[in-house]
Amino acid sequence: MSESDVVEQVRERYAAAAKAAMGVDRRTLDVLDEADGCCGGGGCGAGVTEAEAFGAALYDADQAGQVPERALSASLGCGNPTAVAELHQGERVLDLGSGGGLDVLLSARRVGPDGFAYGVDMTDEMLSLARENAVRAGATNVEFLKGRIEQVPLPDGAVDVVISNCVINLSVDKPRVLAEMFRVLAPGGRVGVSDVVAEDQLTPADRAERGSHVGCVAGALSRQEYIDGLTAGGFTDIEVVFTHEAAPQMHSAIVRAVKPA
Repeated sequence: MSESDVVEQVRERYAAAAKAAMGVDRRTLDVLDEADGCCGGGGCGAGVTEAEAFGAALYDADQAGQVPERALSASLGCGNPTAVAELHQGERVLDLGSGGGLDVLLSARRVGPDGFAYGVDMTDEMLSLARENAVRAGATNVEFLKGRIEQVPLPDGAVDVVISNCVINLSVDKPRVLAEMFRVLAPGGRVGVSDVVAEDQLTPADRAERGSHVGCVAGALSRQEYIDGLTAGGFTDIEVVFTHEAAPQMHSAIVRAVKPA
């Protein structure tokens, strides 16, 4: 499959997820999940359920009560990056692959009226859902931008924190994504990302055997590849910590790094 085919497959899958969330009806998504594996679907490996590895269940009841139901129902993430990033009042936050807006809306509440939260997504359906959810939530310190995470539509040094929830693994050009994260961060800014990450011994072929690219498995970086990529991109204070298994020897992970001041 070509890179453009992968991008289109990802776009189609997340458009279907948005449409399903708009109707609070997962039947459309379930058809895709039969083949896709994880990233919100079934087939996450032996002993691993969808609820344990992906989606709204990774947020506590207090957070769930802060956002519209449709924001939660569209969540296909593998973690909780708003907690990972330890957001503070007044900060500017960017969510890469913001989907239905869940993490943007939670971030907006964390940073308060003096802060701001941006979301970037390439899928028109997800952007429409996210903007609708922002209105429902009464969030005024948010903006959802159409774009690719390999080419973020924000100027240099525009944000203090970059978050992402199980999206970087979907990119076909991860070095470019890491470079964009570094570019849009202000000096001293930080990364707090949830992503699927492979154990170092797994080859790309091993990862492909465990699931599809659009299912957040085949395209995942290994732990050392993540560290090496962030180091090459100029980041320091890098850590990649496994949290729970999403597929055999493939883990949801917390990824943190800092842009030197």
